[in-house]
Amino acid sequence: MDYDLKSLNLPKLYGKMLSLFAGLVGSKVTRPLMIGSLLENGGIPKLQKMKFDEEPTLFPLIIPEIHASGHMETPMKEPSNERTSRDHLAYTTIRDYAQAYRQGKMTPLQAAEQVIAAIEKSDKTSPAMHAFSASDTEDIRRQAEVSTELLKKGKPRSFLEGVPVAIKDEVDLVPYPTTVGTSFLGAKPASKDAYVCARLRAAGALLVGKTNMHEIGIATNGENVHHGRIANPYDLHRDTGGSSSGSGAAVAAGIVPVAIGADGGGSIRVPASLCGVVGLKPTFSRVSEAGAAPLCWSVAHLGPLGASVEDVALVYQIIAGPDPEEALSQQQSPVALEGWNKPDLKGLRVGVFPEWSRHASQEIVAANEKMIAEFEKCGALVENVSIPELDAMRVAHAITILSEMAACMQNYPEHWGDFAAATRLSLVLGQEMSSHDYIQAQRMRTRALKIFAEVFEKVDVILTPTTALTAPVVPAEAESNGWSDLSTDTEMMRFVFPGNLLGLPAISFPVGYDSNGMPIGMQAIGRHWDEALLLRVAYNAEQRFTRKRPANYFGENL
Repeated sequence: MDYDLKSLNLPKLYGKMLSLFAGLVGSKVTRPLMIGSLLENGGIPKLQKMKFDEEPTLFPLIIPEIHASGHMETPMKEPSNERTSRDHLAYTTIRDYAQAYRQGKMTPLQAAEQVIAAIEKSDKTSPAMHAFSASDTEDIRRQAEVSTELLKKGKPRSFLEGVPVAIKDEVDLVPYPTTVGTSFLGAKPASKDAYVCARLRAAGALLVGKTNMHEIGIATNGENVHHGRIANPYDLHRDTGGSSSGSGAAVAAGIVPVAIGADGGGSIRVPASLCGVVGLKPTFSRVSEAGAAPLCWSVAHLGPLGASVEDVALVYQIIAGPDPEEALSQQQSPVALEGWNKPDLKGLRVGVFPEWSRHASQEIVAANEKMIAEFEKCGALVENVSIPELDAMRVAHAITILSEMAACMQNYPEHWGDFAAATRLSLVLGQEMSSHDYIQAQRMRTRALKIFAEVFEKVDVILTPTTALTAPVVPAEAESNGWSDLSTDTEMMRFVFPGNLLGLPAISFPVGYDSNGMPIGMQAIGRHWDEALLLRVAYNAEQRFTRKRPANYFGENL
């Protein structure tokens, strides 16, 4: 079957025009006159008319033959005290913090002061970076005091002792409210850490605050009219991608070596790509969602964004595994990372769907194909594959995530006017989805799982660009009033949606820069539960690519 994804040419709306359009679409009087064309452009009628024999798959949960009995039995080896050449990374990493602490060059208390200062500096840029929505300096210092004392006694809780980590404002973290990027949620501070945060805290991580995000995570850009637009550290006038925008910016700017993000439709991988860092979306249910805002139940994932592949792997091993209080997370295979940093790809079967992978800007295509050639040099076997019905999968994902988000936000009718205009526009689309539309999408999910399973009989991983565009310039008129650009959203999501719809693990990693110096990402998609193989692919790319720090970098050389 022919490749069927298409670029869209939909209007870009800013400021007053956006508010007017959102108001007309949201009105009971004018909505029927306008909604039809929006749904048609989104491809909804196409899926409505499709015939399925498949039963619906409501969660992309693939039950393994062997179940995990707990977290990793044999954790990764802790970073050594030996200084190794890591100039190609350009960033300060978890390893750098761990070595500095253990060699007496720095304490977590000193690191805490540096992070506090970095957050303040990042909010004084022009325009401001707005990477964080909340940060409690006294809480940071209290944590750092404990870590400093434990390291002094030679009793660190893990290699992560005292290492700064940031958390997306979609995930509960004491003592902060969870606003999910809105102006009205999170009226009170969280009373309990989300499971992911509890795991990190128990490992000694220095949890430095909540990162800013697109409102309720409903788009792939860094817009937030309530807490400030998140600016890209490589160029403050360009977008970070979203919705884990602040997490991507905080890591890229060197404020923290790693941050937690959430991904319902590329929301870890898109900002990782546009900000030039590494982002892992694990297999569906690999990481417990307990304590994360219930925005999109069947496509939601939590995962790390890091300065390096090792940073992502180190944090992944802490947060992945069954949560005794979260049923879905208990249906997973043992977490393993064996071979993640093997410095070759000998015998690895790499799948490329040429028409799909080349549906991106010329510079992105060139950088990705250059890295694929490097993979061949280190032993990978590249095979062309075909993946039918990608457009139907795209529509199925759109119906699923918008329906679930609209259902979630139905609890707050009195706050409809508090949402940004672009958010209201997306929620209206979700409200228009019928039960028939939703079931059609889940039946398409069943078919799509079979299609990808057949591809993975031939190859071990699938490679694509992460996004079809690099970070775009944010129009000046959108700085304060927000924007809606559904065409660009489609370009950003072209390669990421199968990972969410099907629960497949996927990782984004840097492979180049465009002529404006903006980062270019590559994505590797793997079989369910095979995160270690994706980390190995990303690790090999990292060894063959020299990174560049952004113009706005606030990290310290350790």
